[in-house]
Amino acid sequence: MEKVVVGMSGGVDSSVAAYLLKKQGYDVIGVTMQIWQDEDVCTMEENGGCCGLSAVEDARRVAAVLDIPYYVMNFKQEFKDNVMDYFVHEYLQARTPNPCIACNRYVKWESLLKRSLGIGASFIATGHYSRITKLPNGRYTIRKSVTQAKDQTYALYNLTQDQLAHTLMPVGEFAKDEIRKIAEEMKLPVANKPDSQEICFVTDNDYAGFIKKYLEENDLKLQDNQSFSKDSKPNGLMPGNFVNTSGEIIGKHKGLVHYTVGQRKGLGLAMGQPVFVLELRPETNEVVIGNANEVYSDHLYANRLNFMAIADLEGEMTVEAKIRYSHKGARATIKKIAEDVVLCTFEEPQRAITPGQAVVFYQDDYIIGGGTIFTNKQIGQSE
Repeated sequence: MEKVVVGMSGGVDSSVAAYLLKKQGYDVIGVTMQIWQDEDVCTMEENGGCCGLSAVEDARRVAAVLDIPYYVMNFKQEFKDNVMDYFVHEYLQARTPNPCIACNRYVKWESLLKRSLGIGASFIATGHYSRITKLPNGRYTIRKSVTQAKDQTYALYNLTQDQLAHTLMPVGEFAKDEIRKIAEEMKLPVANKPDSQEICFVTDNDYAGFIKKYLEENDLKLQDNQSFSKDSKPNGLMPGNFVNTSGEIIGKHKGLVHYTVGQRKGLGLAMGQPVFVLELRPETNEVVIGNANEVYSDHLYANRLNFMAIADLEGEMTVEAKIRYSHKGARATIKKIAEDVVLCTFEEPQRAITPGQAVVFYQDDYIIGGGTIFTNKQIGQSE
């Protein structure tokens, strides 16, 4: 009997994943990853989500119903180094990151898989609405779930071949209402628990406030050798100028971390018409403002590439490119223009292509690969 470690967040999806795998004959072990940084029990309980105390208690109750072993594993340092530090650093560099992608790649998979293999498990499993497929060319890739309404493949594009080979995702074959029905039939205590939505470590959505406090309490040590000490005052937090596309100053902004490409609300500008953030310029601490038409673009550049269905991109390829989690995807052509740079050209201009976000390339519901969006000014620069 093969052993599988199921990452249990205390939600209905991972709980049913554990049930389905036990039903399929696996030796199932439930694990909740302790990633919250605050040791205070009240703070953990208040934050909830996928890393609070309530998640632990809910997962423990589910494990008792399923009669499977259950453990809490400490991944706080891995989460701080690979997710929280990264999140703050990207915002300070005027990019808008997706911390869930970093968490999936470096914590939920890399760290959890290593420990799971160390205790004799053959696989790890999650409650993601995604499917893993081995293609005729021998490579593993991720396929969209059977329900587009809950597809979660976008945030998983960065997983490696080795990680995919040791991963199970049983929930991807079901719709959400089917998962809840299974949970109800099995009398799981989380059958009607609502889904968590916000970033687990910024529960009030005040990213700027979180970043300021985080810098006051931590020194950041990043992979690109950039660092920010507790006493530093990076550009991202300093007030600067709003400018139009001609470079004219039209107002004062509160700090780059307060803004993202495509943003309209909260600018505090009386322009007589709706205006939007077009670009963030960390080198001059400027926020570029323009009209609705100017927030569209027909191309993007991406680096930090990871390919799944193919080993590498050769020549041009027509794909469906998705530029954010909520984006429906758009037809585009991709080609490599440098060793770690892809140019993605859309058939129709897309709104608010945002540096720091991921772009994921699909063909026939399968992930070809993806990367991190960046501006053309960064071409040739190492990050």
